[in-house]
Amino acid sequence: MCIIDTQKNQLLKNLSVMKKITLFVLLLLGTRAFCADGPVPVYKNPKASIDARVEDLLKRMTLEEKILQLNQLTAGRNNNPNNIEGKDRDIPAGIGSLIYFGSEPGYRNLIQKKAMEQTRLGIPVIFGYDVIHGFRTVYPISLGQACSFNPQLVTEACKVAAKEARLSGVDWTFSPMIDVARDPRWGRVSEGYGEDPYTNAVFGVASVKGYQGKSLSDPYSVAACLKHYIGYGLSEGGRDYHYADVSPQSLWETYMPPYEAGVKAGAATIMSAFNDISGTPASANYYTLTEVLKNRWHFKGFVVSDWDAIQQLIAQGVAADRKEAGLKAFMAGVDMDMSDDIYPQNLKQLINEKKVPMSRVDDAVRRVLRLKFQLGLFDHPYVTVTDTTQRYLQPADKEAARKLAEESMVLLKNQEHILPLSTQTKQIAVIGPVANDGEDLIGNWSAHGRGADAETILGSLKKEYSNSNINYAKGCDFDGNNESGFEEAIAAAQKSDVIILCLGEKKSWTGENTSRSTIALPAVQEKLAAELKKTGKPIILILSNGRPLELMRLEPLASAIVEIWQPGVAGGSALANILSGRVNPSGKLSITFPLTTGQIPTYYDMRQAARPFSGKYQDIPTNPLYWFGHGLSYTTFSYGNIKLSSDKITKTQKLIAEVEVANTGSVNGKETVLWFISDPVASISRPMKELKYFEKKEIAAGQKTVYKFEIDPMRDLSFPDADGKRHLEGGDFYLMAGDQKVKFQLAD
Repeated sequence: MCIIDTQKNQLLKNLSVMKKITLFVLLLLGTRAFCADGPVPVYKNPKASIDARVEDLLKRMTLEEKILQLNQLTAGRNNNPNNIEGKDRDIPAGIGSLIYFGSEPGYRNLIQKKAMEQTRLGIPVIFGYDVIHGFRTVYPISLGQACSFNPQLVTEACKVAAKEARLSGVDWTFSPMIDVARDPRWGRVSEGYGEDPYTNAVFGVASVKGYQGKSLSDPYSVAACLKHYIGYGLSEGGRDYHYADVSPQSLWETYMPPYEAGVKAGAATIMSAFNDISGTPASANYYTLTEVLKNRWHFKGFVVSDWDAIQQLIAQGVAADRKEAGLKAFMAGVDMDMSDDIYPQNLKQLINEKKVPMSRVDDAVRRVLRLKFQLGLFDHPYVTVTDTTQRYLQPADKEAARKLAEESMVLLKNQEHILPLSTQTKQIAVIGPVANDGEDLIGNWSAHGRGADAETILGSLKKEYSNSNINYAKGCDFDGNNESGFEEAIAAAQKSDVIILCLGEKKSWTGENTSRSTIALPAVQEKLAAELKKTGKPIILILSNGRPLELMRLEPLASAIVEIWQPGVAGGSALANILSGRVNPSGKLSITFPLTTGQIPTYYDMRQAARPFSGKYQDIPTNPLYWFGHGLSYTTFSYGNIKLSSDKITKTQKLIAEVEVANTGSVNGKETVLWFISDPVASISRPMKELKYFEKKEIAAGQKTVYKFEIDPMRDLSFPDADGKRHLEGGDFYLMAGDQKVKFQLAD
């Protein structure tokens, strides 16, 4: 039996009186740790450095123990329909990780106790789970979060998620997703931060900070996981799990930057992607996983595969069988095998055949152990069991979700200033399948969130407009051909002054494996809107969805359009506050809304065409309906001229840019200044403009404030080549903010 400082209190409770006296004397004499058969191993000494503890434990482990640390199975009922397991599997006591589908810390502790007490070395399990946009207090989907352009709010929301997850037994979240996504037919566009690399980088870092806190050992911190590395958002035709034709230039210019930023921010883990990258699948790609991630970026965490991604190398045509799939994934740099049992079944034989060196095994195990020590799992393996009322949906946490929802919502259209809608409006029709639906407001990947937790739009409007008559009718379902509810909806509209029409997507329509051939809403919803338009009453269109929508038929019918995304548990009151003017909308689109599905792909930072004024669509306009960055307010903002500290700088000189923004309206409002840079001539052609910085501030009515952007030439004016080497070339550049544009020069 070994005794160390951190265990003495518990042991004193359990020992007999005589043994307690003996132990007490030893402690008084300064004995800090002893063992019946020798001193305490270094790895069990909390005062030793993490590196020393890792190395000490590693040298004590057998090959079988090492291989088990590189395997992840599941515990509890799998609630992801895309990842169905064939049968229940026994969980080895020495397993490295488990995906914990439960939420009871007591059950998790029982599993952990088995690992701590029924194995030779007592190595704890790390418990992971998909906490994407909240654990139980669900906040807006990530695509909506990015529209807030307020990373601090996202950090706060991730702190809430981390706290709830850790109290429920989860140590590790498979989040954030920072796949740059420009095809809204791909369902997983909802999980990331939109079409722009810089925006994904900023919000990815904000999420990592929220999840991991100041230290991974903090009681409410969880390890973050950057996913899906890499190029997954470019799946052909928006079809999930498909091939991605990623050019080396696009890889470095568009898809790598968010991951590099996340690694620099200290993200603990990275998940390899499902997709094939130009012939070499992401989960067997030595270049991206080892040469770049581990060697160039010096990533010290570990790489986990996505669910069954190693086995899927067979289907992708680069491995003949499970053994070869395991060899290719492991030697490429995938350290932990999620779900498919390939490493435990094949690594030992591959080592014996000298196809896998022990140095590679030790490197992978070292990475896994390091994170377990960083999380404090060796010293504090168990979670304190608390009641659910103390863990979930705390008032301050719901308030954080509400603030993020408010700033995530985007006012797309406001004809004749119909919004805000006075709380003295006598008759209001609230119509549509989303109006009284909490379940779909929380969105996909909602973890342990419940529709019953969510504020409905109807319920919140009744509270906000307590002096009004609310005439509710569902009108139609999300899809199908049933129009029997149209008559009731038309009757409700006819006796009302205004129609609040709530349309959108079910939560199951976005997320993993939810590709769609069209991004238009089902015909029955569009037809309901057309019939309501015939009443002559103004329509305020509320959209709840997980992707950009095709609105070319709906937009002309509405006097105002508010995009609320899937806003989480506090979405109802957030929307009500915006509609009444209690809150001034401040969201801006993090992704472009095409006019039609046929315009895909369309995004703001495309390159210039060989014939800029030709090559356009012959049957529809070429411009989308709403560009990235679009978003209206109840006030107006005026931009002054951009002022530069110099109109010519050297490559080692910083440039300070300032723009004065005035609130020229009658209400306070928040404005986000998006700073774009354009490099018109370069050795590798550049996008027409690129977002380099953004800042959001509140400006009181009639007041002005100055926004600043410090331009670092190497950071903001250089560009990568096809192998990631950055080039900084002199010449003319343009800086844009709002409706302002200014030219400056970088000396050669």
